Amino acid sequence: MRIVSEVMNGGEIPARFGKHGTEKNGYGIPSVSVPFSIEDAPEGTVSYALVLDDVDAVPVCGFTWIHWIAANIKKTVIPENDSVNADYVQGINSWLQTYGKDGAVGYGGMTPPDAPHIYNLKVYALDTELDLQNGFYLNELVHAMKGHILAEAETEGTYIN
Repeated sequence: MRIVSEVMNGGEIPARFGKHGTEKNGYGIPSVSVPFSIEDAPEGTVSYALVLDDVDAVPVCGFTWIHWIAANIKKTVIPENDSVNADYVQGINSWLQTYGKDGAVGYGGMTPPDAPHIYNLKVYALDTELDLQNGFYLNELVHAMKGHILAEAETEGTYIN
């Protein structure tokens, strides 16, 4: 399985997906989610889950920053800004720290405060749909996926602060 993305391809992520973009949600958080497609998923795949995070945030805030988690994705093409009208469940991102649960469901864009950061997008092919609702936490996703992961793929890109 592999992830194909014009914006998460090991290079520089375009400004519109983070703090230099013009579209923000009601909390001022960048809201245009990254596009990608999933190819060569294994037979038996029922749904997909994703995690978009920033491990370069650890020296700044003390933990890996979660920008987007989602589950029960049925399609293999995720268009730009799909998070806004998603037909799948989305979890809590790390903007929870600042804006509470209402401001932290779905995509919360890239805003590196100190230097360029590398963002990792991981996609999991699952043999089932997960029993999760909008507003789930990363630990709930990890536990729900146990024993159901058929394949996983990862890609990355750098966002310039």
